[in-house]
Amino acid sequence: MRSILKPLFSLYHYLWSFVSAVIFRFPSRHIRVIGVTGTKGKTTTVSLLAHIFSSAGRQSAYLSSALMSDGVFLTKNKTGNSMPGRFFIQQFLRAAVRAKSSYAFIEVTSQGTVQHRHKFISWAGVVFLDIHPEHIESHGSFQKYLLAKRELFSYARTHSHGVTFYINQDDPHANDFISAAGDGKKILFSNTSPEIKDTHCPALPGPFNAINIAAAYAIAREEGISHADIIAALGTFSGVPGRMEFIVHEPFGVVVDYAHTPESLEAVYQYLRGRALSRGGKLICVLGSAGGGRDVWKRTAMGKHAGDYGDEVILTNEDPWDEDPGKIITMVHEGVKSSEKYNAQRVKVIMDRKAAIAAAIAMAQKGDNVVLTGKGSESWIHVENGKKIPWSERSVVEEILKMSNL
Repeated sequence: MRSILKPLFSLYHYLWSFVSAVIFRFPSRHIRVIGVTGTKGKTTTVSLLAHIFSSAGRQSAYLSSALMSDGVFLTKNKTGNSMPGRFFIQQFLRAAVRAKSSYAFIEVTSQGTVQHRHKFISWAGVVFLDIHPEHIESHGSFQKYLLAKRELFSYARTHSHGVTFYINQDDPHANDFISAAGDGKKILFSNTSPEIKDTHCPALPGPFNAINIAAAYAIAREEGISHADIIAALGTFSGVPGRMEFIVHEPFGVVVDYAHTPESLEAVYQYLRGRALSRGGKLICVLGSAGGGRDVWKRTAMGKHAGDYGDEVILTNEDPWDEDPGKIITMVHEGVKSSEKYNAQRVKVIMDRKAAIAAAIAMAQKGDNVVLTGKGSESWIHVENGKKIPWSERSVVEEILKMSNL
């Protein structure tokens, strides 16, 4: 039955993509559209690109998992999807054209390409940031996930005229994307490029943001924006909600970050632990895990990172969907226990997420960093039977800090 339904679902999504392009009159023909794909960094890169281009006088629209703008009006992306379907992208592009934006920057996801959401768009540029194991259950294997990521490049090569392919040359799978680009124009970028050696973006701390800056720099330079204008824009970028977002810096730091893969979580922990140690403090981690039924394999890996880097670890609920949240936390806890630094006295399980955050803030001292990962700027906690609980990590933190007179 599944073998019969799969092509029917594929056709269904293909037709949605085609019909939406027709209804909104193929808006990508009137604006330069650049798509960004990768496991990590898409939202930051898309937001940074829009800021650099707009700062240089090139009005830009962007669509990310956190925010969206037609180039004039900025709103929160409340769809819960980085690459929404059902007419959304073509409608967004038409709104950007109507607002007289010159560019549109879009996150492109693997699940989006499987559902043909990247099609019937004239791509001016496509970007590969990185790839790590993710969404393995939904795709069936890492290889299929990789192919879904490559599909953006393959489609752009055969259906877009004059497209430029931007590729992170340091990623182990760079050659897969170089191959997918074929004879198209390719620009390789690296976070060790001499051009970005002296760049500084206060809103994007940590070495893990370097590749996002490198990608944005390469694209901006190719599109004719000067080095000086890029540097100036980096200095005025305000960051992205829920991405290494410091709610407070003193007397201790409280950080909200979307990190939801083992690699991104470790990078965040490394940076924040180093920052805490330099101030004579410790790292306090509030950790859940991926939504119920998805990417089960990474729960223990993420737990181990919390055990390796966290001086105090609080395990809590995140997005259980229809899975028993206690079961999810047990798996994460097993990962914490596998750390050589494991100490049962520094690990707590508090299922209520607000209570977990309050407990973490209550134990924080001057110089510490409290990091809350997994939710970022998301607006809901997803529970059983498709129910959603309104949520704002930032608002919860601010409420707790206010009650604590901090």
